[in-house]
Amino acid sequence: MPAALADDVAMDVKTVCLGMLTDGPASGYDMKKCFESTFGHFFPAGYGSIYPALATLARNGLVEFEEVPQEGKPDRKVYNITDAGRAELDKALSNPTPTHKVRSEFLAMMCFAHLMTDEQINEVIDNKLTELDSFLKLLDELPICQADGSNKGTQFVAGFGRFVASSLKRYINENRDMLTQSDTKDLKIAVGN
Repeated sequence: MPAALADDVAMDVKTVCLGMLTDGPASGYDMKKCFESTFGHFFPAGYGSIYPALATLARNGLVEFEEVPQEGKPDRKVYNITDAGRAELDKALSNPTPTHKVRSEFLAMMCFAHLMTDEQINEVIDNKLTELDSFLKLLDELPICQADGSNKGTQFVAGFGRFVASSLKRYINENRDMLTQSDTKDLKIAVGN
């Protein structure tokens, strides 16, 4: 019997790879492209985590692969999910309380805005707004990994990303002035500090 990923299966790179393979066979390169497009705004993964995940899944009998020869290049491995892999994915999908973690260097930096100049703050904020605009444009042009693009879950996730990015833009634009030195001094005076 194949080894399980863990007693409590987490939604990690291995599990996401299993999910991608339910749409059909794929290489590590194909999965990387899907991570960049569909999963890029909330679950990034690079070759350094995808290939070890696939190796572990294969070792545990959760995926199998076929080596496809390529001219002038190493053989391409095309992976398929096994029945055991599907059972492991189903186990992960039965978790009713998945976490929603946010790690933001931007927010960490803004916690220390009182140590920055107005010019530094405005540069960071302007760059964040540009990044959010680029992200929204990417979502509008998103090539869905599923062949027909009608996957309800993918549409929900893209909509979630649009909502979060648009809300972040609105919040930043409406509140950026509270981070400037002059406004901070006024705030300290207003509260009696």
